[in-house]
Amino acid sequence: MTGWLERIKQGLSRTAAPLVSGIGGLLTKRRLDKDTLQDIEDLLIMADVGTKTAAAMTAELAKDKFDKETTDKEVRAFFADKIAQKLEPFAKPLVVDPDKKPFVILMVGVNGAGKTTTIGKMAQQMKETGLKISFAAADTFRAAAVEQLKVWGERTGCPVVSKPAGADAAGLVFDALAAAKKNGDDVLFIDTAGRLQNKSELMEELQKIVRIIKKQIPDAPHACLQVLDATVGQNAHSQVKLFSQAVPVTGLILTKLDGTAKGGVAVALADEFKLPLHLIGVGEQITDLHPFKARDYAASLMGLPVKEDE
Repeated sequence: MTGWLERIKQGLSRTAAPLVSGIGGLLTKRRLDKDTLQDIEDLLIMADVGTKTAAAMTAELAKDKFDKETTDKEVRAFFADKIAQKLEPFAKPLVVDPDKKPFVILMVGVNGAGKTTTIGKMAQQMKETGLKISFAAADTFRAAAVEQLKVWGERTGCPVVSKPAGADAAGLVFDALAAAKKNGDDVLFIDTAGRLQNKSELMEELQKIVRIIKKQIPDAPHACLQVLDATVGQNAHSQVKLFSQAVPVTGLILTKLDGTAKGGVAVALADEFKLPLHLIGVGEQITDLHPFKARDYAASLMGLPVKEDE
């Protein structure tokens, strides 16, 4: 656990650094007056916590500390606590229902968000708990995507149902579901195409995949997870809107937090969409994907120590 806490702290350091130095610089020069509060709000917006959230939290800070002497650490601790309170209702681990076999997980998101890698990491972690996993390579638009999923299949020992590039994705999903049922798999991951430049075609295909799933398993997909690249910042909002219009997105996974100064985007997403945030990624290793914990995230975002018992 200690290793993970250190990784999340390091992963969010690019977001935390300007907040720590910015708030510190402001509060060594003057009291918490109107101008200082505005500058602090701007710092929060630049970290991508969202304009509405930044304004609300700064207003709460003003009620508590306006025109008083206060330290930068007190201000950061105040924000960390508010962010944790805001996020805790959405920090929900993904639970595989053992009574639903196979438990069907539909993975969606744009190209480059890290869908396929995330599938591989999740599968490896699930296999370590004794679950039997299989993959459906339903991103049939890109041969590279199929090959990447096959590589993860080899690494994790999970069978991959695939067809040549250009094949019908919904038909492939039908075959993968039949195979998962026959083999008694606990979980079936379905990797899907992530192109945004032809939105209508992509979304129609996703809807067709969902219809095919429901014909075989009426209450599936049991989870529809959208993978988001944290480096895109506010663009993540339009992506969630777009995919949610097509399929019933049930939860989010945020990747590449270690490569961005916009790590506050998790706060803004929770505020707007009220969706569970199941997992966050802060690196390339399999162990760098971890259940989202609101207090660990909030403390790291504000450059504060992360307590192991939290």
